[in-house]
Amino acid sequence: MVQDYAGIMTNPAAVLWDMDGTLVDTEPYWIRAETELMNAHGIAWSEEQGLEFVGNDLLTSAAMMQDAGLDLPAAVIVDTLLNEVVEKIEEAVPFRPGALEFLAAIVTAGIPCVMVTMSYRRLAEAVIAACPAHSFVGLVSGDEVSAGKPDPEPYLTGAALLGLEPGTCVALEDSRPGLASAEAAGTIAIGVPHLVDLEERPGRILWSSLEGRSVADLRELTPRLSV
Repeated sequence: MVQDYAGIMTNPAAVLWDMDGTLVDTEPYWIRAETELMNAHGIAWSEEQGLEFVGNDLLTSAAMMQDAGLDLPAAVIVDTLLNEVVEKIEEAVPFRPGALEFLAAIVTAGIPCVMVTMSYRRLAEAVIAACPAHSFVGLVSGDEVSAGKPDPEPYLTGAALLGLEPGTCVALEDSRPGLASAEAAGTIAIGVPHLVDLEERPGRILWSSLEGRSVADLRELTPRLSV
Protein backbone atom coordinates (compact mmCIF):
# COMPACT_ATOMS: atom_id res chain seq x y z
CA MET A 1 0.00 0.00 0.00
CA VAL A 2 1.35 3.44 -0.95
CA GLN A 3 1.84 5.88 1.91
CA ASP A 4 -0.60 8.78 2.23
CA TYR A 5 1.47 11.95 1.73
CA ALA A 6 -1.34 14.44 2.32
CA GLY A 7 0.03 15.46 5.72
CA ILE A 8 3.67 15.62 4.64
CA MET A 9 4.71 19.11 3.58
CA THR A 10 7.10 19.16 0.65
CA ASN A 11 7.38 21.66 -2.18
CA PRO A 12 6.08 20.48 -4.59
CA ALA A 13 4.01 17.81 -2.86
CA ALA A 14 5.04 15.22 -5.47
CA VAL A 15 6.46 14.84 -8.97
CA LEU A 16 4.52 12.72 -11.43
CA TRP A 17 6.82 11.37 -14.14
CA ASP A 18 5.88 10.26 -17.60
CA MET A 19 8.19 7.45 -18.72
CA ASP A 20 8.55 7.02 -22.50
CA GLY A 21 10.28 10.08 -23.94
CA THR A 22 10.56 11.90 -20.61
CA LEU A 23 12.48 9.64 -18.24
CA VAL A 24 13.75 7.22 -20.89
CA ASP A 25 14.23 7.49 -24.65
CA THR A 26 12.21 4.38 -25.55
CA GLU A 27 10.24 5.96 -28.39
CA PRO A 28 12.76 4.68 -31.01
CA TYR A 29 12.25 1.18 -29.57
CA TRP A 30 8.48 1.51 -30.01
CA ILE A 31 8.76 2.88 -33.54
CA ARG A 32 11.13 0.07 -34.52
CA ALA A 33 8.81 -2.56 -33.03
CA GLU A 34 5.79 -1.07 -34.82
CA THR A 35 7.66 -0.88 -38.12
CA GLU A 36 8.91 -4.47 -37.92
CA LEU A 37 5.44 -5.78 -37.08
CA MET A 38 3.78 -3.88 -39.90
CA ASN A 39 6.50 -4.84 -42.40
CA ALA A 40 6.20 -8.51 -41.37
CA HIS A 41 2.58 -8.35 -42.53
CA GLY A 42 3.42 -6.63 -45.81
CA ILE A 43 2.44 -3.13 -44.72
CA ALA A 44 4.74 -0.20 -45.39
CA TRP A 45 5.40 1.95 -42.32
CA SER A 46 7.36 5.14 -41.76
CA GLU A 47 8.90 6.93 -38.81
CA GLU A 48 6.44 9.78 -39.39
CA GLN A 49 3.54 7.37 -38.86
CA GLY A 50 5.21 6.03 -35.74
CA LEU A 51 5.55 9.54 -34.33
CA GLU A 52 1.76 9.88 -34.46
CA PHE A 53 1.62 7.25 -31.70
CA VAL A 54 3.81 9.13 -29.23
CA GLY A 55 2.00 9.44 -25.89
CA ASN A 56 -0.96 7.22 -26.84
CA ASP A 57 -2.19 4.37 -24.71
CA LEU A 58 -1.24 1.08 -26.33
CA LEU A 59 -4.73 0.01 -27.31
CA THR A 60 -5.19 3.28 -29.20
CA SER A 61 -1.96 2.64 -31.06
CA ALA A 62 -3.06 -0.93 -31.80
CA ALA A 63 -6.35 0.35 -33.21
CA MET A 64 -4.47 2.79 -35.45
CA MET A 65 -2.33 -0.07 -36.74
CA GLN A 66 -5.47 -2.08 -37.45
CA ASP A 67 -6.89 0.88 -39.34
CA ALA A 68 -3.72 0.88 -41.43
CA GLY A 69 -4.39 -2.71 -42.42
CA LEU A 70 -2.84 -4.91 -39.71
CA ASP A 71 -5.15 -7.90 -39.34
CA LEU A 72 -4.35 -8.93 -35.77
CA PRO A 73 -6.31 -8.67 -32.50
CA ALA A 74 -5.41 -5.60 -30.46
CA ALA A 75 -4.17 -7.72 -27.55
CA VAL A 76 -1.77 -9.58 -29.85
CA ILE A 77 -0.45 -6.31 -31.29
CA VAL A 78 0.15 -4.88 -27.81
CA ASP A 79 1.86 -8.03 -26.51
CA THR A 80 4.09 -8.23 -29.58
CA LEU A 81 5.21 -4.61 -29.22
CA LEU A 82 5.69 -4.93 -25.47
CA ASN A 83 7.77 -8.07 -25.78
CA GLU A 84 10.21 -6.40 -28.15
CA VAL A 85 10.50 -3.17 -26.15
CA VAL A 86 10.95 -5.01 -22.83
CA GLU A 87 13.70 -7.10 -24.45
CA LYS A 88 15.49 -3.92 -25.54
CA ILE A 89 15.10 -2.35 -22.09
CA GLU A 90 16.61 -5.43 -20.47
CA GLU A 91 19.66 -4.95 -22.71
CA ALA A 92 20.06 -1.22 -22.01
CA VAL A 93 17.93 1.55 -20.54
CA PRO A 94 18.35 4.78 -22.55
CA PHE A 95 17.73 7.47 -19.96
CA ARG A 96 17.00 10.95 -21.26
CA PRO A 97 19.71 13.59 -20.72
CA GLY A 98 19.62 14.90 -17.16
CA ALA A 99 16.71 12.68 -16.14
CA LEU A 100 18.50 10.47 -13.61
CA GLU A 101 20.30 13.42 -12.05
CA PHE A 102 17.05 15.38 -11.74
CA LEU A 103 15.24 12.35 -10.33
CA ALA A 104 17.99 11.86 -7.74
CA ALA A 105 17.83 15.51 -6.67
CA ILE A 106 14.06 15.31 -6.23
CA VAL A 107 14.28 12.11 -4.18
CA THR A 108 17.12 13.53 -2.05
CA ALA A 109 14.89 16.53 -1.27
CA GLY A 110 12.30 14.11 0.14
CA ILE A 111 9.75 14.77 -2.61
CA PRO A 112 7.85 11.60 -3.57
CA CYS A 113 7.81 10.53 -7.22
CA VAL A 114 5.15 8.51 -9.03
CA MET A 115 5.52 7.15 -12.54
CA VAL A 116 2.47 7.80 -14.74
CA THR A 117 2.86 5.98 -18.03
CA MET A 118 0.75 4.54 -20.82
CA SER A 119 3.19 1.64 -21.08
CA TYR A 120 2.08 -1.50 -19.28
CA ARG A 121 3.24 -2.41 -15.80
CA ARG A 122 5.75 -5.06 -16.83
CA LEU A 123 7.68 -2.57 -18.95
CA ALA A 124 7.40 0.24 -16.41
CA GLU A 125 8.68 -2.03 -13.64
CA ALA A 126 11.70 -2.95 -15.79
CA VAL A 127 12.54 0.75 -16.13
CA ILE A 128 11.98 1.44 -12.43
CA ALA A 129 14.29 -1.47 -11.58
CA ALA A 130 17.05 0.29 -13.53
CA CYS A 131 16.63 3.48 -11.48
CA PRO A 132 18.27 3.98 -8.07
CA ALA A 133 16.42 2.10 -5.32
CA HIS A 134 13.34 3.83 -3.88
CA SER A 135 13.18 6.43 -6.66
CA PHE A 136 9.45 5.86 -7.16
CA VAL A 137 6.87 5.35 -4.43
CA GLY A 138 4.07 4.52 -6.87
CA LEU A 139 3.21 3.55 -10.43
CA VAL A 140 0.19 4.20 -12.66
CA SER A 141 0.41 2.14 -15.84
CA GLY A 142 -1.62 2.07 -19.03
CA ASP A 143 -3.11 -1.35 -18.36
CA GLU A 144 -4.51 -0.18 -15.02
CA VAL A 145 -6.59 2.85 -16.01
CA SER A 146 -9.96 2.90 -17.77
CA ALA A 147 -9.04 5.92 -19.92
CA GLY A 148 -5.53 6.72 -21.12
CA LYS A 149 -3.85 10.01 -21.94
CA PRO A 150 -5.03 12.60 -23.04
CA ASP A 151 -7.81 11.82 -20.54
CA PRO A 152 -6.95 13.26 -17.09
CA GLU A 153 -7.53 9.91 -15.34
CA PRO A 154 -3.86 8.78 -15.28
CA TYR A 155 -2.65 11.93 -13.52
CA LEU A 156 -5.68 12.14 -11.25
CA THR A 157 -4.91 8.56 -10.25
CA GLY A 158 -1.24 9.36 -9.68
CA ALA A 159 -2.05 12.20 -7.27
CA ALA A 160 -4.79 10.20 -5.54
CA LEU A 161 -2.36 7.34 -5.01
CA LEU A 162 -0.53 9.62 -2.56
CA GLY A 163 -3.66 11.23 -1.12
CA LEU A 164 -2.76 14.54 -2.78
CA GLU A 165 -4.61 17.16 -4.79
CA PRO A 166 -3.33 17.31 -8.39
CA GLY A 167 -2.70 21.05 -8.12
CA THR A 168 0.02 20.43 -5.52
CA CYS A 169 1.90 18.07 -7.85
CA VAL A 170 4.26 18.74 -10.74
CA ALA A 171 3.89 16.54 -13.83
CA LEU A 172 6.69 16.04 -16.38
CA GLU A 173 5.62 15.16 -19.94
CA ASP A 174 7.10 15.02 -23.44
CA SER A 175 4.03 14.22 -25.59
CA ARG A 176 0.94 16.08 -26.70
CA PRO A 177 -1.53 13.53 -25.22
CA GLY A 178 0.49 13.34 -22.02
CA LEU A 179 0.74 17.10 -21.52
CA ALA A 180 -2.98 17.45 -22.26
CA SER A 181 -3.70 14.78 -19.64
CA ALA A 182 -1.55 16.46 -17.00
CA GLU A 183 -3.07 19.89 -17.71
CA ALA A 184 -6.63 18.56 -17.67
CA ALA A 185 -5.96 16.88 -14.32
CA GLY A 186 -4.97 20.26 -12.87
CA THR A 187 -1.32 19.47 -12.14
CA ILE A 188 1.51 21.94 -12.53
CA ALA A 189 2.38 20.49 -15.91
CA ILE A 190 5.80 20.90 -17.51
CA GLY A 191 6.29 19.96 -21.13
CA VAL A 192 9.75 18.69 -22.09
CA PRO A 193 9.45 18.08 -25.86
CA HIS A 194 11.50 15.31 -27.39
CA LEU A 195 10.49 13.77 -30.72
CA VAL A 196 7.31 15.80 -31.13
CA ASP A 197 6.99 19.58 -30.77
CA LEU A 198 4.68 20.91 -28.09
CA GLU A 199 2.53 23.95 -28.80
CA GLU A 200 3.43 27.12 -26.96
CA ARG A 201 0.46 28.86 -25.40
CA PRO A 202 -0.11 31.37 -22.59
CA GLY A 203 0.43 29.83 -19.18
CA ARG A 204 1.99 26.62 -20.53
CA ILE A 205 5.37 25.69 -19.06
CA LEU A 206 7.92 24.25 -21.50
CA TRP A 207 11.48 23.22 -20.70
CA SER A 208 13.91 22.38 -23.49
CA SER A 209 15.55 19.64 -21.41
CA LEU A 210 15.89 18.18 -17.91
CA GLU A 211 19.65 18.72 -18.02
CA GLY A 212 20.79 21.15 -15.36
CA ARG A 213 17.37 21.31 -13.74
CA SER A 214 17.09 21.39 -9.96
CA VAL A 215 14.52 21.23 -7.20
CA ALA A 216 14.81 25.02 -7.01
CA ASP A 217 13.36 25.20 -10.53
CA LEU A 218 10.32 23.27 -9.34
CA ARG A 219 9.91 25.46 -6.28
CA GLU A 220 9.87 28.57 -8.44
CA LEU A 221 6.69 27.16 -10.01
CA THR A 222 5.05 26.38 -6.67
CA PRO A 223 5.56 29.43 -4.39
CA ARG A 224 2.19 28.89 -2.75
CA LEU A 225 3.48 25.58 -1.37
CA SER A 226 6.49 27.11 0.40
CA VAL A 227 7.04 25.71 3.88
